[in-house]
Amino acid sequence: MKSDLNRRTLLKSALALGGAAAVGGPGMSWAQETGRLRATWWGSPDRARRTTDVGKLFTERTGIEIAGEPVGADYWAKIGTQMAGRNIADVFQLEPSSLADYAGRGAAKPMNEFVGKQLDISTFGDKMVDLCRVNDKIFGVALGLNSFSLFYDQTVFDKAGIKPPTHETTWKQFADMAVDLTKAVGRPDYWGAPYGARYHYVFDVWLRQRGKRLYTEDAKLGFTVDDAKEWFSYWEDLRKRNGCVPADVQTLDQNQIERNSLALGKSAMGLTYSNQLIGYQLLTKNKLGITMVPQAGPGAKSGHYYRPALIWSIGSTSKQPDKAAAFISFFVNDLEAGKILGVERGVPMSPKVREAILPSLNEVERATVDYVNLLADKVSDYPPPVPIGAVEFDNNVMRKVADQVAFGQISIADAAQRILEDGNAVLRKVN
Repeated sequence: MKSDLNRRTLLKSALALGGAAAVGGPGMSWAQETGRLRATWWGSPDRARRTTDVGKLFTERTGIEIAGEPVGADYWAKIGTQMAGRNIADVFQLEPSSLADYAGRGAAKPMNEFVGKQLDISTFGDKMVDLCRVNDKIFGVALGLNSFSLFYDQTVFDKAGIKPPTHETTWKQFADMAVDLTKAVGRPDYWGAPYGARYHYVFDVWLRQRGKRLYTEDAKLGFTVDDAKEWFSYWEDLRKRNGCVPADVQTLDQNQIERNSLALGKSAMGLTYSNQLIGYQLLTKNKLGITMVPQAGPGAKSGHYYRPALIWSIGSTSKQPDKAAAFISFFVNDLEAGKILGVERGVPMSPKVREAILPSLNEVERATVDYVNLLADKVSDYPPPVPIGAVEFDNNVMRKVADQVAFGQISIADAAQRILEDGNAVLRKVN
């Protein structure tokens, strides 16, 4: 994947309105066909509803049935089982931290042969297409653009009389704010912040603010034991100050929106991805706000970069990859499909779809677009592909070690050493 992604070029390509986008690939015939495709993804019930509705629309247009398979917290385990059984869904969902990993494992089929035929991504621009390229092969299509973010409960902040975080809030200010909010609310089961030590993507932002990154290009971890000590110490200090949720609450979060401490009504803030604001807002009557992940201070890098919110890939074992490519093309180009999907999976890549859906966006949806615009002069270049084993590092190393620290089962010094040793042990370079 090319890493020379200029942020201003990116913003123009991803957010400027206008232009044309074909529905389906060039020369694609929408005469009624037959067939059945399996599509699997993770996400909120709202995402499942939107995805299913687009699948029905595709069936109406083409005669090709879409059998949706939404999955919860065991998504990656299911994909692993499908890989072992050579029965991967025709279309399956990935994200930037898993695309290169699963491409390297042979789960995803290269899509180059379908581009310009069943698959039309001509209006995305080369920079956007490159976001899903691994070793010069296209292994997915980005469904939207997003970045990392900090969500906050505006209603709770207002009642507490505390100003909410902004794009200039530092890590120290965030911690003090969380402690003050816990005290102001005064409930024994409510805290200001989540226990963010277990979030690899927030750690990545934190590292990039310091001129480092989570992974190096040679498939190693890009931080030191001292970096890990500082990271765990920050969150342990916040926990001991009663500014963030305890371990038993945080471990409920298994990469599902509805089990995050903010969505559960256990914390006033959450660290997540910008496109998920829609799903979170559906779970609470309180008004939510969005801003940047806490910053290192004036003059430091923001740590943010634009990324594909989510990705559709074609299963390597699909017997109908051409039809799978046609469904993906429909998903990202059809105007009616775009109106159904909105910005729940990020700001659409197609300029024509963006133009079509903007008038119908509600306040929450527009907030996600405004947030992506806010980052225009703050983002850095998109990083190289993550190593094979990145998903295992997240699920079985980062989260596991952070939880052990929070439960008092391991010291910070031992945790810092273990995350480096165990993390590097599961990583290997994408061929």
